[in-house]
Amino acid sequence: MRFRVKFGSFLRGVGFAAAALGATGAMAQEDAAGQQTVITAAHMLDVQSGKTIDNPAIFVGADGRITNVADARTVRWGDGVKHIDLGDRTLLPGLIDMHVHLTSLAEVGGYQALRYTDSFWTVVGVANAKKTLDAGFTTVRNVGSADFEDVGLKQAIEGGYIAGPRIIPAGWAIGATGGHCDNGGLPPSMDRKEPSVIDSPEEARAKVRWLHKYGARVIKICATGGVFSLGDSVGAQQLTLEEMKAIADEAHMLGLKVAAHAHGDEGIRTAILAGIDTIEHCSLASDAAIKLAIEHGTWFDMDIYNDDYILATGTANGTEQESLDKEKAIGLAQRQTFQRAVKAGVKMLFGTDAGVYPHGDNGRQFAKMVEWGMTPLQAIRAATLSGAEALGMTGDVGAIAVGRYADIIAVDGDPLADVTRLQHVAAVVKGGVLVKGD
Repeated sequence: MRFRVKFGSFLRGVGFAAAALGATGAMAQEDAAGQQTVITAAHMLDVQSGKTIDNPAIFVGADGRITNVADARTVRWGDGVKHIDLGDRTLLPGLIDMHVHLTSLAEVGGYQALRYTDSFWTVVGVANAKKTLDAGFTTVRNVGSADFEDVGLKQAIEGGYIAGPRIIPAGWAIGATGGHCDNGGLPPSMDRKEPSVIDSPEEARAKVRWLHKYGARVIKICATGGVFSLGDSVGAQQLTLEEMKAIADEAHMLGLKVAAHAHGDEGIRTAILAGIDTIEHCSLASDAAIKLAIEHGTWFDMDIYNDDYILATGTANGTEQESLDKEKAIGLAQRQTFQRAVKAGVKMLFGTDAGVYPHGDNGRQFAKMVEWGMTPLQAIRAATLSGAEALGMTGDVGAIAVGRYADIIAVDGDPLADVTRLQHVAAVVKGGVLVKGD
């Protein structure tokens, strides 16, 4: 990830198809009997078939999961069914951002973060969670947060105390002493070794167990240097093959996926060989690394929008010149790598590194993904079907389909004709409950 340094606060269902809408009114009424909610709109994008369906009626049970998808013109529902009518809009599955930092602020970077007390960042996370949900992202993977702040946010959201997306938290990110996940920039007299720092395969295994014990549901590692870590080379490898493999083996044994921050080619290839599930950033991946990713079925998760924001704001937010120089060196290269990876057929995800740029602007990346080689449908699938697959949550999210949560967004117009429509989400439904919109 492009890591925003904060000293002391580190940063099952059946797929919907057109045939489903051919169900008779009697059958759909029977299926919908006793259900609590029906959601309708003018259109719906079925991300599995790639087709836009007219007049969908999505029935939702008391558990927030979809029980039936039918044609609103052929079904009726009783007065006891709550109707959410989203009008002349297009419905899509709730979006998935695979790389966010909810307890970070783009507007407060570098040494400016020292002005704030540690608990400030958790409070910020509450606001950022709401912004993210309102932007249409109903599921996120939070890959790096101090003090298990993201675990706390997850618990508060699931308890109904605050609004936000479904969170897959990593807690602390694992890294080597002096590496991207070990805060630098302070003198030895103020040295603080981050709780997630390891320097051997044995320490790596123990750290995975510790993170899992306290709520991590994905493991994040820093395989190479980064843009916002001071004093390191952005592409230099920082963990050994043995350390990465120990992390991957331990995590997989516990049923957890692993994400690796990796800009440099050597670190990317080592992470793939170690069995890491997703590679973040992938800025300097060679053709050999791309081929290796395809062979191993490894996902690439590339944040290709935020370069615009970082370079446009310069040092205004506290970003150090060293970090800007790194960004200038790899920004274009990363987009070119993205283009080559898409063309080659690498499995691609949608991850933005929100927190490096303002939360809530996640949808701006869709246009960049299309600009650099994807079709609108490919970009949307990266943020829906692919995200769910990479998370191991295909029975829960990623499509408007029977058995999955009724996480649904509505946009004006046709996102396949104009993917920028996803920058302005008009309504958001999470678990069958309207959380944004009229």
